[in-house]
Amino acid sequence: MSKSPNGICDETAHPTTVKATTIDELHSLQKKKTSQPNTPPLGSDGTPFTQDERSKQQLQSISASLASLTRETGPKVVKGDPAKRYEGSRVAHAQHHVATPTISVSDSSLKFTHVLYNLSPAELYEQAIKYEKGSFITSTGALATLSGAKTGRSPRDKRVVKDTLTENELWWGKGSPNIEMDEHSFMVNRERAVDYLNSLDKVFVNDQFLNWDPENKIKVRIVSARAYHSLFMHNMCIRPSADELENFGTPDFTIYNAGQFPCNRYTHYMTSSTSIDLNLARKEMVILGTQYAGEMKKGLFSVMHYLMPLRQILSLHSGCNVGKEGDVALFFGLSGTGKTTLSTDHNRYLIGDDEHCWSESGVSNIEGGCYAKCIDLSQEKEPDIWNAIKFGTVLENVVFDEHFRVVDYADKSVTENTRASYPIEYIPNAKIPCVGPHPKNVILLACDAFGVLPPISKLNLPQTMYHFISGYTALVAGTEEGIKEPQATFSACFGAAFLMLHPTRYAAMLAEKMQQHGATGWLVNTGWSGGSYGSGSRIKLAYTRKIIDAIHSGSLLAAEYKKTEIFGFEIPTEVEGVPSEILDPVNAWADKDAYQGTLLKLAGLFKNNFETFTDYKIGTNDELTQEILAAGPIF
Repeated sequence: MSKSPNGICDETAHPTTVKATTIDELHSLQKKKTSQPNTPPLGSDGTPFTQDERSKQQLQSISASLASLTRETGPKVVKGDPAKRYEGSRVAHAQHHVATPTISVSDSSLKFTHVLYNLSPAELYEQAIKYEKGSFITSTGALATLSGAKTGRSPRDKRVVKDTLTENELWWGKGSPNIEMDEHSFMVNRERAVDYLNSLDKVFVNDQFLNWDPENKIKVRIVSARAYHSLFMHNMCIRPSADELENFGTPDFTIYNAGQFPCNRYTHYMTSSTSIDLNLARKEMVILGTQYAGEMKKGLFSVMHYLMPLRQILSLHSGCNVGKEGDVALFFGLSGTGKTTLSTDHNRYLIGDDEHCWSESGVSNIEGGCYAKCIDLSQEKEPDIWNAIKFGTVLENVVFDEHFRVVDYADKSVTENTRASYPIEYIPNAKIPCVGPHPKNVILLACDAFGVLPPISKLNLPQTMYHFISGYTALVAGTEEGIKEPQATFSACFGAAFLMLHPTRYAAMLAEKMQQHGATGWLVNTGWSGGSYGSGSRIKLAYTRKIIDAIHSGSLLAAEYKKTEIFGFEIPTEVEGVPSEILDPVNAWADKDAYQGTLLKLAGLFKNNFETFTDYKIGTNDELTQEILAAGPIF
């Protein structure tokens, strides 16, 4: 209200009618356009592109991405949701594009493909809830959705094109995650995926970045059929600014996610209706037969495991945080070892939870978000993750109350692999940008259910390489005659499923960088003490945190050490806040003979696992290989 000349508030001082004659015009008044980038790209003559020229260039790039083998150019692409376009506009489009089909042009090129380009989370929510069955807003504002029949990755259906580029470069054969396919089979699957995407009324396109290091960031384009997938990648990749988006240009790598459509099982190299295919020469990835979003995240991680070492940058499957004094720590560990819990520290800043690069300038997070497990999530145990599940977060395959939409994180009805994807800035102590100096400590985490590894061991360089390549933890096996026994699990470099090169190549790079920058290697056992699972007890989290604190502070470097038998670990005789009797595992066992037998059993499992890597030579001689072998258990 405003005041009239007599000083009395008067509603008639402002117009009471809206300048709109139709509901569509009213809706148009409701929304205002965002400001244009400050630095528009320049043309070849040095003058700025107009908005129409920028849009045309962008659409040409997307059309080229969607080009098929049967067409020299991609489909006619236009921006916007077809459901929101006026009928007159659709008629105008149809009249604008009139062509006579020829042998080289497929029918699908005669239709317009509507591109929903880099939509905001709010827009993607609208798309998901309106068009994708199983999408709901939870009580905290997160988007709950379903990934279909596949609720986890399908590693046996992942394929990599074996060609002149990759034949002698990638890790193939025994122990390798890389299952080969040929170029022709890839193109058959690519054609199937692209034709499926082109047949849809609309597709979602994300242009984003990987790697926070500005000198080594990778441009990625994700073409998908689901708003859920677009929002997931919006969270997981690094989000470009308006300026960066306008200057994006041609992507370095492209994903075609046609996961709602199966591959042809009769295609050569296919073993099911699911296929996740990487072609490093074409810089493309094709997804068929699975809607699980994690395939995109980990597929790009595999690509980074190939691209970064070519630049002498080490790619790492690790968590990373930094202290207030600038001391960086890397955390490696398989599921259940405490990697997420221990790398999340309120006294330190989080650089990232899962994927990193170590270059000449320091460490950088590959991603722009976090992908956290949600099973049995509680506010008390994981307050940062709990509080991050809000508007913009994707919740996969969770179960919630039908009326109030409150999520039951203990419910495994859909899957035990429930997940939350959210931007990293949702974590309050995240360091933005996600970069840091060279690591001071490299921490390898193992949950040893055999109960024979020390809670903390200082490693020399060859030992660090040996245990990095081994990637050990132990899981509790099933019951046999009433006795539960541990089961050893080994995953090279703590992420074998995503490696492209031989594990020893990553280990050699890790050793070189640690030596160059004076980093110390540590092996931390978060598992059992005083006996194996069933007889001993789990090492208290409070003790492990005290050990990690001592690593960060540097006090462990000044501690007194003694050497263990078999594994040859250097273990401290004293750590503040940790009972001294558990530091040497033999002291915590009442049955010393049982301890010795269990220790030898685990050492044998290590040796058997490492035989996979003994035939690989590093450099011009096998000196480094022999050093690594000598760092293993000695009987």
